[in-house]
Amino acid sequence: MVKNEVARDTSERARRAVESVRRAQPRVTAQVRFPDGQVYEAPVGTRLEDYIHAAHLELDAPVTAALVDGELAELTYSVTRDVDVVPLSMHTRDGMRIYRRSLTLLLIAAAAELFPEAQIYVDHSLTFGGYFCRLQGRSPFTPEELAQLEQRMREIVEEDEPIIRQRLKLADAIALFESRGDADKVRLLKYRAKDDLVLYGIRGVSDYFPGFMVPSTRYLRWFALRPCPPGFVLHFPRTIAPTQLQPYKRYPKLMAVFREYGEWMRLMHVGDVGGLNEAIASDRTREVILVAEALHEQRVAQIAEGIRERRPSVRLVLIAGPSSSGKTTFARRLSVQLLANGIRPFALGLDDYFVDREKTPRDEEGNYDYEALGALDLELFNEHLLKLMDGQPVQLPRYNFRTGKREQGPTVQLSGDHVIVVEGIHGLNPALVPHIPPENIYRIYISALTQLNLDQHNRVPTTDTRLIRRIVRDATYRGYSAQETISRWDSVRRGERKYIFPYQEHADVMFNSALLYELAVLRPLVEPLLLQIRPKTPEYIEARRLLAFLSWFLPADSKWVPDNSILREFIGGSALRDFSLVV
Repeated sequence: MVKNEVARDTSERARRAVESVRRAQPRVTAQVRFPDGQVYEAPVGTRLEDYIHAAHLELDAPVTAALVDGELAELTYSVTRDVDVVPLSMHTRDGMRIYRRSLTLLLIAAAAELFPEAQIYVDHSLTFGGYFCRLQGRSPFTPEELAQLEQRMREIVEEDEPIIRQRLKLADAIALFESRGDADKVRLLKYRAKDDLVLYGIRGVSDYFPGFMVPSTRYLRWFALRPCPPGFVLHFPRTIAPTQLQPYKRYPKLMAVFREYGEWMRLMHVGDVGGLNEAIASDRTREVILVAEALHEQRVAQIAEGIRERRPSVRLVLIAGPSSSGKTTFARRLSVQLLANGIRPFALGLDDYFVDREKTPRDEEGNYDYEALGALDLELFNEHLLKLMDGQPVQLPRYNFRTGKREQGPTVQLSGDHVIVVEGIHGLNPALVPHIPPENIYRIYISALTQLNLDQHNRVPTTDTRLIRRIVRDATYRGYSAQETISRWDSVRRGERKYIFPYQEHADVMFNSALLYELAVLRPLVEPLLLQIRPKTPEYIEARRLLAFLSWFLPADSKWVPDNSILREFIGGSALRDFSLVV
């Protein structure tokens, strides 16, 4: 009886369901749903840009792209079905990347009109928001020529020229670049796995860029060109103030480090990623690794010698740099070189001078800000430094991260042969050691400042190198997933901009921890970690971008990486991981 009633009920529901289905005409409109609840409708095929303009969204900066159902899309995307759309303004990382990429194409197009003999090379980024560019094929631009070039760029912006997207077969793209004499792009494309390539163009000047563009030049209103011999700077906004240019600053020490890296590249006959791929494909991987590591060792030895030359006045070495620069391994390699120079290093842990947790400053969101200078007991730190340098016994603290309290550590007494080595985020900030005479201090800035670019117009971001290092290290030693590491990265970068980068030129010397070959070694280690990030998550877009970027590198085996390499700090197998010195 019950079975019969259930069967009749199911049959009735099925009948009603069938009756509710009816024939329909093909949809002639599509809807876009925005995060604020607005829904807009337009004919199928309407560009995403038109929906965003119609919605008059209250955003903090111009929109340059969007997430369409969780996938990154250009504003020229044709909406053919109902979708959820999250606009991305220049206040976001992806939105600003698209702006800067498009601005670079505008620079190249304007230069091709005015100075067709000039080949522009985008060398590296600058902290305030800019690319250092240099020329080949002619002498550097004069200030008058640079002003003329900037004016032409602004005219093209006002003319609102479309940025044309064109997909070519790979063979046709290679033939095009060969005909133009773009050997760097030919080298790069030689090892491309896909059989096609997307080019973008303005006013008939087309080029390859690894990523999306804005629809037209009217989006590109915020920029300037600055003389910076032997080249110039393309000055653009940063995400923190998307429609304002940050104050222009000169960084002579930082620029010198990039020039040094360029010399290292020439020594190894590897000028770009295509050149590195050729070296790997021709079984020169071991040679490249050994030479790159030898150049690192040479530079560490030079820094140790510089400290020795300033002895006995130098008693304190401060090391600072952004996340995943290899500070720990560098400090230990430097200690070995100091020993070879007859100097006894003593590592003092800055983290042991944290104030008790309840006294830690809080950030804007009310969380403990362990990166703030006020998170350290500066009075006690300076008191101990002065006593140690004076040869007095000092009972050091030990910070218990579990309880958030300082505890008593060992008692230490140093001799006149000792140099105190401190590695930490605030090492270059003069406020860290206000009571130590300047002549007693030697400051070192370390960062992974790669200048190995995809080609002359597409740079390899230094932050990407550090992020990839960190993803591999976090998975190897800390049990964090790639998704967790990426989710924390914005917070890490904010701390660097606030506490490290403003003081980098205070350094007595800079050490570039980038290794020419490292992304080839890191690729097979990080790809499986990135592939674990699921679609629709906030970190998925970044994982996709990093995977696409890494696909340009041929993979290299890590077996040739020496066990004292800075790279071993991230991939494992470092002989210096448990290195320590006895006082």
